Amino acid sequence: MESLADMIRSMPEASFRQRAEEKARQIIADPLVRKLLDKHPELDEFTVRVNINKLYQYVTEHNNCTHCPGLSSCPNDFTGHYTMINIEYSGDKASLYDYKVSCKKYLAKQAQDAIRSRIRSFYVDDLALSQGYSIDEIIIKDTMRREAVVQVGKYITLTQEEGLQKKGLYLSGAFGTGKTFLMCYMLYELAKSGWTGAIVYMPDFAEDLKAMFQEPQKLKETIEVLKTTDLLVFDDIGAENLNPWLRDHVMGTILNYRMNRKPTFFTSNYSLADLQKHFSFTNGDGEQEFKGQRIMDRIRPFVDVIEVHGYNKRGS
Repeated sequence: MESLADMIRSMPEASFRQRAEEKARQIIADPLVRKLLDKHPELDEFTVRVNINKLYQYVTEHNNCTHCPGLSSCPNDFTGHYTMINIEYSGDKASLYDYKVSCKKYLAKQAQDAIRSRIRSFYVDDLALSQGYSIDEIIIKDTMRREAVVQVGKYITLTQEEGLQKKGLYLSGAFGTGKTFLMCYMLYELAKSGWTGAIVYMPDFAEDLKAMFQEPQKLKETIEVLKTTDLLVFDDIGAENLNPWLRDHVMGTILNYRMNRKPTFFTSNYSLADLQKHFSFTNGDGEQEFKGQRIMDRIRPFVDVIEVHGYNKRGS
């Protein structure tokens, strides 16, 4: 934003004094400045005029905020901040100082960024993790899933009141009923309370793991994040192209670490019984019932099952 001094310097020399005086009068007559001077009558004319540029910033930036075009288009000197004036005293002499204050939109964005920084997303749309909702709003979107929404809401409240639970949730239901959405809502609400979280879309994760064979450090770091994050969601589990390495060395390692430590959550179109069948058969190895049972022993005892009903929202 152009300062008052810059604006005046751009004027033709002949009208410099006249325009500068006119502008100073306008600033001093502004309601914001009049209110300041009425509150501090000890401010003499010399102090006011010496600080006219600060008062110009004060008035201009407050006017900008009154007609705020949005944080991304903020015209003030520092995005999301506006000038305030403070009066300090040394004996009987009053001095005028300016300082910057964060606006509500900037503070809201900072809070939002802090929440999002606690959640890692692997192949899940970030938009689902950055919007706040209320339980009532979610139920209104589809009353058929009311029971599931209430159960998730109770889990969130329990965690907020008592801390991380040993058990997570297993959301099962048909395609497009909002299971992923509910888990993103849970992560967002608990991130506001300071917990970290991660959500992994299993079909894409399974495919990307193949490339990670060539990047062992990246693979190690990814598994470490999923092991240690406070809240972990495996989204659409059962839809991945399963192989023994993913089941035994990735899923097995992560779930084995998290048992009795931190809760793990799942969304799936499968019931727990059908998921066990999925884990008991891997491409190229045929039936592996024992290994399917082994991975389910790290899931079934550590989740409460919630069935999510509703209409298919995909494409609507």
